[in-house]
Amino acid sequence: MNVQYKIFHLPFRHPFTISKGTKTHQSTFVVELDFMGIKGYGEAPAISYYNITVEKMAEDLDRKKIFLEKFAFSDPERYWHYLHHLFPTNPFLVCALDMAGWDIYGKLKRKQLHELWGLDTASAPLTDFTIGIDSIENMVAKMKEKPWPMYKIKVGVEGDIETLTELRKNTDSIFRVDANAGWSLEQALQKIPILKTLGVELVEQPLAKDDWDGMEILFKKSSLPLIADESCIAEVDVEKCHHHFHGINIKLTKCSGITPARRMISRAKELNMKVMVGCMNESSIGTAAIAQLAPLLDYVDMDGTLLLLNDIAEGVKFDDGKIKYTNLPGLGIMLEQF
Repeated sequence: MNVQYKIFHLPFRHPFTISKGTKTHQSTFVVELDFMGIKGYGEAPAISYYNITVEKMAEDLDRKKIFLEKFAFSDPERYWHYLHHLFPTNPFLVCALDMAGWDIYGKLKRKQLHELWGLDTASAPLTDFTIGIDSIENMVAKMKEKPWPMYKIKVGVEGDIETLTELRKNTDSIFRVDANAGWSLEQALQKIPILKTLGVELVEQPLAKDDWDGMEILFKKSSLPLIADESCIAEVDVEKCHHHFHGINIKLTKCSGITPARRMISRAKELNMKVMVGCMNESSIGTAAIAQLAPLLDYVDMDGTLLLLNDIAEGVKFDDGKIKYTNLPGLGIMLEQF
């Protein structure tokens, strides 16, 4: 197994703001695994508030590269367990390598992953399109620039109800809101009934990630489904979110890849919880990985490539929110060069 990586800094079409701050570029770490001439690709974007940078991923990979190259690859799940123990404190790097392992596996079998798993892509939900925090005028302009059947609106700042009210005047599309842990319990109890009247479908991470007491109260009183994001990082968090949230949002990068994400989806369904897989502004590499899981999901947020100005691969496309798959094996992507 030959291992290489590259770091990219991909610009956004517009500055992207959530309650945690603003960024103009997305730094992302891309790995290439070459297994007997078959190349697999994986990706992990860096997120500052999780304190794992692209430089940290590179440092960890370089330090243990020899162990990766000596591993006898046979199947992705066995590979993930090896990676999990090799890099116990870097789930982002494990995600990129796990994704690349699955890409190789699909190419060996000459099928896309969803085909190997027996999934019907016709059942995949529509993806939403995210509108970051901005002036009302700019947020309306972004919606008009990208007419879409479903928008995720970033909230969690002063005046967000007024913003949603104005946005509603400009579209009949479904709204989802994501507070990114920006509300107090009192604010959430006040805002959620109003959001329901504005045609909001669900609320993502209303309270601080560790405010379990507040979420228990809100869970019982909310008139809208509540979806965990920052409160649901790894597999162990699925159980914690039960009876505190109506569903979970899985991020491949945070949970350490496709392999644990599949287990999280299964466990959440056993608990009768809704399941979303969300993006962290990945390129078409990470977006294609989400697409393979999409038929298993209730909701999907995989608009990262639509928010970026440049891409580094070709993969899934979208037709008014509907995922359009390629006919390529593995993740279903193509890189012209690496």
